[in-house]
Formats: sequence, structure tokens, C-alpha cells
Amino acid sequence: MRAQLDHQCVIKASNQFWEMMLAMHLDPLAAPREFSAAAGHLLGAVHLSGVWEGEIEVRLAEGLAYEATAAMMMQPLESVSEADALDAIKEIANMIAGAIKSSLPRPCAMTVPQSRIASQAFRGGPATSDSISVGFRHASGEMLVRVIELEVS
Repeated sequence: MRAQLDHQCVIKASNQFWEMMLAMHLDPLAAPREFSAAAGHLLGAVHLSGVWEGEIEVRLAEGLAYEATAAMMMQPLESVSEADALDAIKEIANMIAGAIKSSLPRPCAMTVPQSRIASQAFRGGPATSDSISVGFRHASGEMLVRVIELEVS
């Protein structure tokens, strides 16, 4: 990865959101390939452009996504709708990406986050020369944060 990002940067950005905003603790997985999510998990993504160009994806197991949404809304878990969870994953992706963005070269702009229900299962893999993946575990499910660097045109 050409940008000066590492696993600790991603862990710090994630912890900053989960612990400060939701008072929830997620433990980093020993290896990203341990992460797997069934079809139906929630995916939030933000595109960044400028000196550094890429995407930051946040994938949450359905149980964790709904629990986080309930905490964000300060509502009972059973009152959370799919639309609420999709809005929450956008905010989660936006907050984590914003924290990671502070470690990237300037100028760097972020798009409005997108979210969707993933139609296919996803399995984490090892870091590559253009990506970093960090998995996390919580009693309600797992999360993966993946930073993907794109070639600047």
C-alpha cells in the first residue's frame, strides 16, 4: 500500500468509533481471513479521492449491524428496521473512513457513504499490495474494515 496506513491505523479508527460513540468494544481478529459474513450482511462504503484514491468498506454481520443501530438510535433492538440499519452502516462507514482519512496525504475528499445488503457471502483475505483488511469480533457478530487503494489516474 503506497499510503502510510497499517493495521494499527485501521484498528485505532474503528475503536475510536465503537468505543467513543457506542460504548461497544470489538476485538481485532488475529488474521482478516478469519472474517466471514453470510449473504445478507450489511456493507457500507466510502470513496476517497485526491492525492490518495481508494475505497473504505465496512462489512458487518447482520446481528452486529442491528445491535449497533439500536445503540445509535437508543432504541430497543426489536424496533430496528432494515432501513434504520442501512442508514446506520452509512454512518459507521463515514465515521471510520473519516478517522482513516486523517492519516492520508492531502488533499483528500470523501464521497457520501453508500450502503446495501450484500447478496453474496464474503470471506476476508490477506493484505495485498493495494489493500489492508482488519477483522473484528463482538458477541453479536463480526466486522471487517477494508481499505482499498486505487491507481490515481
